[in-house]
Amino acid sequence: MTGAPVPEGADAVVMVEHTEEQDGALTVRRALSAGDNIHTVGQDIAAGQCVLTRGTTLGAAEIGLLATVGRVRVQVYRRPIVAVLATGDEVYEPDGEVFPGGVRDSNRYALMAAVHEAGCEAVSLGIARDDLSVQRAAILDAVDRADVLLTSGGVSMGTRDLIKPLLAELGTVHFGRIAFKPGKPTTFATIDRLGRAAPLLVFGLPGFPVSSLVSFEVFVRPALRRLQGDARPERPRVRVTLRDPIYPSADRPEYQRAIVGWAEGRLVARSTGRQGSSRLLSMLGANAMFVVPPGTQPFPAGAELEALLTGPLAPFDE
Repeated sequence: MTGAPVPEGADAVVMVEHTEEQDGALTVRRALSAGDNIHTVGQDIAAGQCVLTRGTTLGAAEIGLLATVGRVRVQVYRRPIVAVLATGDEVYEPDGEVFPGGVRDSNRYALMAAVHEAGCEAVSLGIARDDLSVQRAAILDAVDRADVLLTSGGVSMGTRDLIKPLLAELGTVHFGRIAFKPGKPTTFATIDRLGRAAPLLVFGLPGFPVSSLVSFEVFVRPALRRLQGDARPERPRVRVTLRDPIYPSADRPEYQRAIVGWAEGRLVARSTGRQGSSRLLSMLGANAMFVVPPGTQPFPAGAELEALLTGPLAPFDE
C-alpha cells in the first residue's frame, strides 16, 4: 500500500491501476524502470539540511515541516503587547452620546484592528481627556503593561496637544514631525523602564483617522513586525500603471490610497477618490497606497507610480 516500505530486493512499484488480474494471473500494462513510484530516503529533506531559518513566519507548511523532522518545540518571538490610547476632550465612545463638537472614537478601534492584523496583542487604554495628569497616568500605565504604546491625537501644535511634552518629560522624543502627507505630526519616542532591558516604544499618531492609519502603515507596522523577528517586515512595493490622473502635493511626498489589480498584462491602479485626512472612506477597499513624489504637475492616466501593497490584488476588468 502507499506509504509502506518496499520489500527487500524490489527496486520499483507498479500502481494497481496499471495492472489487471484474471484467473490468478497479473498483467502489468505499463513498462517499469528501476526507481518508479519509490520515494528514497532523504529525497525530501537531506541530512543536515536547514529546514527553517530565523525570522520565518510559521504558517501551515512550516508547522508541517517541524512535525516532519520531529521538532515539537521551537523558540519563537513573543507577540508584542501594544497599548492604544485615544486623547481629546472632543472624543467619545462610538456607542455613547455625542455632544456638539464631539467625534466618535474611530481611531482606537481601527488601530487595535491593525495591531491584531500585524500579529500583536492589543490593549485598550480608553480615552484620556486633555489633562496633563490624566494623560501622564495613561502613559505610565502603558509603561507597566505594554511593549509599545500608540496614542491618537494630541501631537500637533495646539495648546491642548499634550502628548509631545509628556513624552519629552518621561522619555526621549526621537522625531516629532514628518515631511510627508498625511501624518505630518507623527511622533516617535522611547521611555526607559526600571529593571527592563527594552524601553517602551511610543508612536504618537495624528488625530485625523486617515493620517493615523497611514502613519501606522508606514512607521508602526514595520516596527511591530520587526519586534516579532520578521526578516521582511516591510510591505512589498511595486510599479503600477495609473488608470486615473493623480495630483501630487506641492511640498512633500504623499501616500494616496489606491486599488491595485492585474489587467492588460500588468499591474494597474486607480484612486479611491478624495484623499482628505479625515475621509475614512478613502481607506475602504484600498489594497495599496501610491507613493506620490511632490510636484506641481499631475501624473496622467497611463503613467507609472510606485505603490505600497497593503492587501491582496483586487479584480480588475480587462
